[in-house]
Amino acid sequence: MHDLIHESVLRFPELEGRPLKLEPLEKGGSDRFFFRLSGQDAPSFIVAKYGTQREENRHYVDIATFLADVGVRVPAIHLHDDQACLIWMEDLGERDLWSYRNEPWPVRRALYQSAFDQLALLHCKAHKAYETRLAHNPEDPHLPRLQSAFTEELYLWEQNYFLENCLGRVFHIDSVELAPLQPRLHAIAAELAALPRLFVHRDFQSQNIIIRDNHACLIDFQGMRYGLAQYDLASVLFDPYVTLSDSERDDLLAYYCTQARSHGAEIPAHFQHTLQLCAMQRLMQALGAYGFLGLVRERRHFLDHIPPALANLRAVAAQIDDLAPLASLLQRLKA
Repeated sequence: MHDLIHESVLRFPELEGRPLKLEPLEKGGSDRFFFRLSGQDAPSFIVAKYGTQREENRHYVDIATFLADVGVRVPAIHLHDDQACLIWMEDLGERDLWSYRNEPWPVRRALYQSAFDQLALLHCKAHKAYETRLAHNPEDPHLPRLQSAFTEELYLWEQNYFLENCLGRVFHIDSVELAPLQPRLHAIAAELAALPRLFVHRDFQSQNIIIRDNHACLIDFQGMRYGLAQYDLASVLFDPYVTLSDSERDDLLAYYCTQARSHGAEIPAHFQHTLQLCAMQRLMQALGAYGFLGLVRERRHFLDHIPPALANLRAVAAQIDDLAPLASLLQRLKA
């Protein structure tokens, strides 16, 4: 950690001679590490140190710059050293949307609405701006590189991640018992992959939405890609870290649709149905991650998130046609 302070002082001479402290910030299960650099009478920074395991880490700065240019609230980038794999960015504060989970609904509702304002901008305005610039100059070096789009293969990967790392590793369900689920799950993957795609955040959950001055700001968007708006919506509406009632979900979904329409988006008749399928996918991905990180990576605190995520998946599966075998299996699991 002393090295990061030294590296910071070298790049920001105004920090020279000031007492500084570097506080580690817990951020998920990736190969990125975040620190808050602060000191008396000194500017505060968030310093990100990323690894080379995932190529998406290198695209964070380009995506942040692009999103800021189209009006999406994201942290300002102060400096990026791609050789040292270090980013110094704006410190937006310590409070994320998750930290408001116990506040009265009117307080939380306003914050979720602010988050959905930003999401609608991402899905509509950012998507249109990218498409326009891409059509004008496909070789534009300033266009951010996106991750591979959601395809049938990616949806199948999420399903298998869940089957292997949650049902298999955590609950010891063997592949023979899981075989009857495969045809319907494969059909869902194909159905979702056939729908028109737009920009998605990919990890739009309460801990990736920072609240500053009562306004939502987005972080951890390096996984941005083409996908379905409902995937991002499902990520926050069925967030295992925060409990929302059905009426609260309906309220927020209606608000998002109003905002998206104001940006020219069309909301198709099957929107709600697709949301349920995306919620299933997102929860499977999350449960697979909790099992993998908790048991394979031995970060056992991730296992604590399995019960609420499983409860959400049970409720979602019960609403999807021809998923009775999965719903029945989930009802038997004890978590």
